[in-house]
Amino acid sequence: MTQAPDNQKKVQRIELDIALLGSVLVLMALGLLMVFSSSGIMAERVKGDALYFFKRQVVYSLLGLGVIWAVLSIPRAFFYRSVYVWFLGSILLLGLTFSPLGITAGGACRWIDLGVATFQPLEAAKVTLVLYLAYFFSQKQDKLKTFSVGFLPPLFFTGLLAGLLLLQPDFGGAVFLVLLFLLMSLVAGTRMSYLFGSVLLSASLAGVMILQAPYRLDRWLAFLHPFQNAQTTGYQLVQSLYALGAGNLFGQGLGEGKQKLFFLPEAHNDFILAVLGEELGFIGISLVFVCLGIILIKSIHISLRQPVLQDRLTGLGLALVILLGAFLHAAVVLGSVPPKGLPLPFISYGGSNMLAMSWSVGMILKIGTQRR
Repeated sequence: MTQAPDNQKKVQRIELDIALLGSVLVLMALGLLMVFSSSGIMAERVKGDALYFFKRQVVYSLLGLGVIWAVLSIPRAFFYRSVYVWFLGSILLLGLTFSPLGITAGGACRWIDLGVATFQPLEAAKVTLVLYLAYFFSQKQDKLKTFSVGFLPPLFFTGLLAGLLLLQPDFGGAVFLVLLFLLMSLVAGTRMSYLFGSVLLSASLAGVMILQAPYRLDRWLAFLHPFQNAQTTGYQLVQSLYALGAGNLFGQGLGEGKQKLFFLPEAHNDFILAVLGEELGFIGISLVFVCLGIILIKSIHISLRQPVLQDRLTGLGLALVILLGAFLHAAVVLGSVPPKGLPLPFISYGGSNMLAMSWSVGMILKIGTQRR
């Protein structure tokens, strides 16, 4: 028996979406530049090392690239078959924030002390919720229009994660998960009446919690009239707007921003887009949104061409995790929503978000390599 010629042999190749991966790499590189620029003075004063945050961000970025490579190397079935295990793991991680391992800061306990680093369980909860919802909606398509079977279970599991976040308390994190649930339910084909009722219920509960917590009410009032409270509750937003206004078209120049000089709190994290706008101007911010736009378009393209519904929903859900986080970060910096500490994916300082976003991108790229 003769062997087939080499040119007739079928060779399975992994074909990555270069535009998607390239956009992520550009954002990571831009993030390193901005963390280097925005954190030096604070790092020198707090840690005694001007490069403290930058060096850690380099490590986080390298770990993020390692996560992307690892996800591409692992069969998707490993993640799909263990959906409830990952979900239980997220619940346990959120529960650990109330244990001696939890770190309390600013009146909230949202982090876990791992010894060498800290970890925020919210980031794991985002991706595990997507995995669960994609699995559930793909398996229950024939019963999706029924309330008790097709809508109540994912509503309960989302509420469980959101409830644990509210106990920390992390009101913004809970809102993020609820938005993720509503958007994925809409994409999956849930009845509009169920979604409309959920929106009304969520909005009512949010309103009650805002009114019962003075600091949440203060944030809301500051968001509506920041310059009337420029030295108190509106301080962060006012400084953010000053930074963006000073950027103009080309910015003040990398490293030349003024608002990071202890005027703008969390300049290397929650308000890094404001520093980017001040130093790199409209051009720099446009580069960020172009890259995010490419991630959006490529993720939708990859997801919609998949023949398996679970792949489609997983890809779209993970894209929502990345882009919803970016949208809310920009909205806070621009004063479009009440102030809330939200990282800008791949750019803000921090390891938890970097690893979660890298895992999401790796999974989207993995889905895109599926041979059809």
